[in-house]
Amino acid sequence: MEPFVKVSGVAAPIDRVNIDTDQVIPAIHLKSIERTGYGKFLFSSWRFNADGTPNPDFVLNKPEYQNASIIVAGRNFGCGSSREHAPWALQDYGIRCVIAPSFADIFHNNCYQNGLLPIVLPEEDVRRLMDKLEKDPGTKLNIDLEGLRIWDEDEEIVLEFNVEEFRRYCLLNGLDDIGLTLQNEEAIKAFESKS
Repeated sequence: MEPFVKVSGVAAPIDRVNIDTDQVIPAIHLKSIERTGYGKFLFSSWRFNADGTPNPDFVLNKPEYQNASIIVAGRNFGCGSSREHAPWALQDYGIRCVIAPSFADIFHNNCYQNGLLPIVLPEEDVRRLMDKLEKDPGTKLNIDLEGLRIWDEDEEIVLEFNVEEFRRYCLLNGLDDIGLTLQNEEAIKAFESKS
């Protein structure tokens, strides 16, 4: 898993609450157990019209927000089913961080297992970010997991956030559950050799 230390990139505002995993990656596209290839289907029912053409009104299709690596959204992001494909699709598209007032528990946990940083901020801070991103499309945000800070390019907005220390350690070092286990590979081999 790729470590998450600092990310600087365009942030896209999706001013909606209760964005569920079927909106993030519709079930019709869940045809593989691989972690790649889902980015092209991210938010497909919003990104594309019925005839398959891009919906020009959806934020990620607007030129200023293309290549976004950060999403700022409303509360309860990732609700719905427990599909791990949702963080896979976000990451495959290029999203490294989602900022929202709250996340669904399973989605929140799945993010950490896949190197995606879910940042919880108070509603008023999320609103300030959304207003800034809508007023100044293409604004870049800087996210520093080591320093637990977020700021925009002109430092008009500077925010602090919290991440559970164990999860922070895992993201900074690019460790999922398997990576954590492999840190003890020699001890595991020694134990197995005694059997």
